[in-house]
Amino acid sequence: MASNLAVLPEPAPLRAVTVSRDVQEFDLLIEDMEAELGEGWGDLSFAESLEFLRQDEAEDLEFIVLAVDHEDEPRLSQIADVIRQAKRAGLKVILVADGLGPVTLHELLRSGADDFAPYPLPENALSEAIARIRVPGPAAASDVMQRAGADDIDANGAVPQAGGMIRTGGGNAGEGALFAVQSAAGGDGATTLVVNLAWELATGSKKDMPSVCVIDLGLQFGSVATYFDLPRKPMIYEVLSDVSSMDEQAFRQALGHYKDKVSVFTAPAEILPLDFIGPDDVTELLSLARKCFDIVIVDMPATVTGWTDTVLDLCDLYFLVCGLEVRSAQNALRFKKLLKTEGLAVERLAMVMNRAPGKMDMGGRGRVDKMADSLDVKFHAVLSDGGKQVTEVNDQAVPLSTMAPRNALTKDIQKMAHGLLEAREAITSGQAGAKKPAKKGIFGLSFG
Repeated sequence: MASNLAVLPEPAPLRAVTVSRDVQEFDLLIEDMEAELGEGWGDLSFAESLEFLRQDEAEDLEFIVLAVDHEDEPRLSQIADVIRQAKRAGLKVILVADGLGPVTLHELLRSGADDFAPYPLPENALSEAIARIRVPGPAAASDVMQRAGADDIDANGAVPQAGGMIRTGGGNAGEGALFAVQSAAGGDGATTLVVNLAWELATGSKKDMPSVCVIDLGLQFGSVATYFDLPRKPMIYEVLSDVSSMDEQAFRQALGHYKDKVSVFTAPAEILPLDFIGPDDVTELLSLARKCFDIVIVDMPATVTGWTDTVLDLCDLYFLVCGLEVRSAQNALRFKKLLKTEGLAVERLAMVMNRAPGKMDMGGRGRVDKMADSLDVKFHAVLSDGGKQVTEVNDQAVPLSTMAPRNALTKDIQKMAHGLLEAREAITSGQAGAKKPAKKGIFGLSFG
């Protein structure tokens, strides 16, 4: 006898869930989730999500989308718990924020959110966020790095950056983070930032202190060795003459060490032409450094070289240090224009304002905002003017925190380093674990 019963189709496997107070308040999110996943997603409240994320079924998901608005700010601790529980389950977290205050948004990002999008959702914003978190390893890490330490977060929950979100450099998973620092004009303080940022990164974490290496590529007038009171080893010239044959042992022998905390590849004792090394040499040198150290900081020469684009392509963030003056503003604008003209990664450029007016100088802060508008950027960090004390400490060849711990510049660099260290810890602890076999039945979910 033929059966008249219709065969019901198997439900689509659950790939993601939204977590919100009421998902109906985010109708654009519902539309985008359906466009991305069809029926392969569900919805949970904050309380339901905490219970569900503790179950084995949660580990079968790919990610969660946490949708919050200003009415959810009193639930900040509960929402942060949801993020942390999702990370324990090995899930990626996309934060969709509608009208959150800067403090609230910053707290949620530091709790471990992997990416975010403002609400109302711009076209393709959710799709792009999902694509970013699906890139394995360092790609998601660089997004966190870009946000870390950023002072300016707008009312829609976006962290403004020059060119938007960045992807990772050329390193593979397991390699150290790579930052490059260059002055927009001579005397803007790039080397001061390099030396003190390296010191704070190497000493700022009470547990699991990262290994830090500074590489001075100022082949003509690099002064990192002077700031650390280290000798310039003759073998630096030999290494740079034949980088292709250098192995890890030779690289480590060429390094100097400051108080066993920071390793330094100094500039050579001789003044060399900037084309003494080429892009391939720079690639091999930096790749080897990343394999040996958790964090590598490159002090770039105050000029564009034949291998500047190579460093930009390899690094996670490229800090361009500016002063509050027309000369720096014009050079920064020209540098940014050059990157766009050559099709280089403008999104990795992170602008840093040095010698900024104090927080009580409203007129000076207005000038900073005006400069940011003219450059069409938001500064990743704004560093205070430390005054003559900075020069005096530099002349003593010690980090600022050693002799001037209360200096405003010291505190700003410590804040910048602290943000990067927190990002590193979030990246390390947020890696997805092994997936367990799928189980049927999802209790408490309403399908999209």
